[in-house]
Amino acid sequence: MDTRYLQSFIHVAELGSIAEAARRLDLTPAAVAQRVRLLEEEMGMSLIRRSGRTVAPTEAGARILERGRKVLRDIRDLRDDLSDSSDLAGQLRVGGTPTMVLAVLPGLVSRFLGGHPQVDIYLEPGTSSTLFRKVVDGDLDAALLIQPLFELPKSCGWHTMREEPLVLLTPAGMQVDDVHATLEREPFLRYDRGTVGGQLADAYLRQHGIRTRQRCEMDGLDAIAALVERGIGVSLVPAWVAARGSQLAVRRWPLPHRSTKRVVGMIWTRTSARTRLVHSFLELVKDWRPEE
Repeated sequence: MDTRYLQSFIHVAELGSIAEAARRLDLTPAAVAQRVRLLEEEMGMSLIRRSGRTVAPTEAGARILERGRKVLRDIRDLRDDLSDSSDLAGQLRVGGTPTMVLAVLPGLVSRFLGGHPQVDIYLEPGTSSTLFRKVVDGDLDAALLIQPLFELPKSCGWHTMREEPLVLLTPAGMQVDDVHATLEREPFLRYDRGTVGGQLADAYLRQHGIRTRQRCEMDGLDAIAALVERGIGVSLVPAWVAARGSQLAVRRWPLPHRSTKRVVGMIWTRTSARTRLVHSFLELVKDWRPEE
């Protein structure tokens, strides 16, 4: 079996789109479709079904999906195990939330590759929940994300990079004498309650009986900050690390009462065959400071 066919099928099944799978694999949609067809011919069964522009695995495809992921992981691990070089080499797969990709990972990856030129780093952006699951499943070696509000499995390691209290975000020119009154008076841009930070903000509002004039609910702290800068509303968000070069005219106001902090850090799987790579990257993460 050509593992490239299996890889293409897994991407199509997970993404639900041949076009999106082609984009991720840097191939044409026709090439991806051909790979899936060749795999189906080799397996002697249909693996995906099409419905308009979307695709989904058939019952047979769903059965081999998880085993296919494991096969690809085992092959990747085998290549790393066979490397007898004393220098760090191989591929390190690292995930990051949008904030981490913009503000933190560029500096870390640059320093890591500068010290270990034989290492290939694959970067995958995503939400904290998606990246967490991929680390647990072994699809990623590590990820920089928001610590979940539940206990982490013992198969994973964790390093806290920073703790972020909630702050009131306003246009730079707005004067605030009472944070709670401002939250009730001004149009409110709610941070998505599907995120950890959004849940913490919602809990604070409920705890203190603050009724907001909600204008929208959205994910993306940089997007919220851009709206706040234009005077479209105020927001209650974690004190996140802004990307280098970001010069939005906004101001962060501390809250009058203590709030639960959002915890940002690195998670990794302890069972990775690339333990040396992970630990070397972790050393850089431990030395990271927000001003990088």
